[in-house]
Amino acid sequence: MGDVAARLAGIVGDRNLLTGEAISDDYAHDEALTAEPQKPAYVAKPATAEEVAELLKAASEYNVPVTARGSGSGLSGAARPQRDGLLISFERMNAVLEVDTGNHVAVVQPGVTLAELDAKTAEAGLSYTVYPGELSASVGGNVGTNAGGMRAVKYGVTRNNVLGLQAVLPTGEIIRTGGKTSKVSTGYDLTQLIIGSEGTLALATEIIVKLHPRLPHGATVLAPFGGFEQVMAAVPAIVSSGLGPHILEYIDNLTMAAIVYNEKLELGVPDKIRETCEAYLVVALENRDGGRLDEDVETVGELLGELGALDVYVLEGPAARKLVEAREKAFWTAKAAGADDVIDVVVPRTAMPQFIAKARELAMAAGGGALGCGHAGDGNVHLGIFCKDDVKRKQLLTDIFAFAMELGGAISGEHGLGRTKAGYHQDLEDPAKIELMRRIKQSFDPAGILNPGVLFPEGTA
Repeated sequence: MGDVAARLAGIVGDRNLLTGEAISDDYAHDEALTAEPQKPAYVAKPATAEEVAELLKAASEYNVPVTARGSGSGLSGAARPQRDGLLISFERMNAVLEVDTGNHVAVVQPGVTLAELDAKTAEAGLSYTVYPGELSASVGGNVGTNAGGMRAVKYGVTRNNVLGLQAVLPTGEIIRTGGKTSKVSTGYDLTQLIIGSEGTLALATEIIVKLHPRLPHGATVLAPFGGFEQVMAAVPAIVSSGLGPHILEYIDNLTMAAIVYNEKLELGVPDKIRETCEAYLVVALENRDGGRLDEDVETVGELLGELGALDVYVLEGPAARKLVEAREKAFWTAKAAGADDVIDVVVPRTAMPQFIAKARELAMAAGGGALGCGHAGDGNVHLGIFCKDDVKRKQLLTDIFAFAMELGGAISGEHGLGRTKAGYHQDLEDPAKIELMRRIKQSFDPAGILNPGVLFPEGTA
C-alpha cells in the first residue's frame, strides 16, 4: 500500500492524494439509497488528462480498482468506491475551457457543475439544456450516466448534447472522439459508446457540449386531471400541437401534496379540485417573443381543457420556478418520506398508464407502495418504492423491471444501473447482449480496473 500511495502521490502531488483518516465521509458514497457507503484506500485529485493517464497506468500495474467521481450526486451507486480502490475526484478539473459562439458549443472539464456552466454560457446568451434535477451535478457525471431530466422532451438527453470527448483509457492512452461538428460518419461512434458507460470503459477529461439560444420568455401551466389515463392521453396531443414544450411532466396527487407541503407552495388550486384530481400535468413553454408566448399559453390552456383538465392554472414567476425546482428535486421528497428505493424505469410513452397501474398493483401486493412523478413527454417514470422487507422489495423490483421490459422499456432511463440495479439487468436482459457488453468492456479495460461491480455484478464481468 505504501508503494501505491507513493506512486500516486508522485503523479498528483502529496497535497492532492488522500489516504486513511484524511479521506472524508463524503467520498464514500453518492446519493443512491441502497448502496452502503465505503471509503476507498486512496483519493487522487488530478489536474490534467496526463495525470489521469498516469493514475490509470499505475492502477493497472498494481491491480487497484478505480472509480471516478464528479459531484457525487448520482442515484445508482456508480460513484461509490471500493474499499481497496482508488477514487479519482475531478474536483480540480472544473474549468469551462471555451464557449465557442460561432459553433454553439462549449468545451469543459468533467468537474464543471451544471450551475457553473449555466452561468458561463448565460454571458453569451446561450444555454446547455441538460438539467437532470441537480445543478450541483458535474458534466462528467452526466456523461457517465447519460443523464436526462425534464427538458429532454425538447432538447434530448446528454448523448444528444455531447459532440465529442477527450477520454483516457485504462491503459493510459488519451484519445479524442468526435469534435465540434454535428455530423460524423467515420467508423464506430466512440463518443456515444463512452456516454452512459458509467466509468467502466474510459474516463472523460474534456467534453464538447452543444449549446442552444437562451430564450428570454417562459411560462408554466399546471393542469389537474381526474384520472391518470386522461393525463397521459393529453401528452401526445400536446407534443403534436407544435407548441414545443420544453417541460412536460406528470406528478401524482400524493407526490404533489408532499411537494406543496415541503416547499410551502401556493399554487392557487382550490381544495375541491385538489381532493378530486388524481394527477397533474406540468407544461412549460418558452419563446423569444413575449407576445407569441402569451398566444401559446392561451392555446395550451384551451387544449388542456378540451382534453379533460379539471382546470388550468398559469403560474406566476416565483410559484412556477419553485414548482419546477421542487419537481427537479423530487428524489429528496421521496427520501424525506421514507422511500426504501427510487427507480427511473422508462417505457414507451403510451405505455405509461399501463406500467404505472401495474407497478402500483405489484407494490400493494408486496405490502408496500409506489408513488411518484415522471417525464411524461419521454416515458421516464420516477417512483419512490416503499417496501421495508429486503426480500420482498427485491422481488418487487424484479417484477416491476420485468414488466417494463415486456412493454418495450428498460430498467433505467437516466440514473444508470450502477451497483444498485446491475443485478436486475444481469438477470433480465438478453444474455447475448450481456455477453457482447462484456466483450466491449474487455477490449477497453483488459485489466478490469474501471468500476468493477458497476453494470456487471461483482465477479461476473
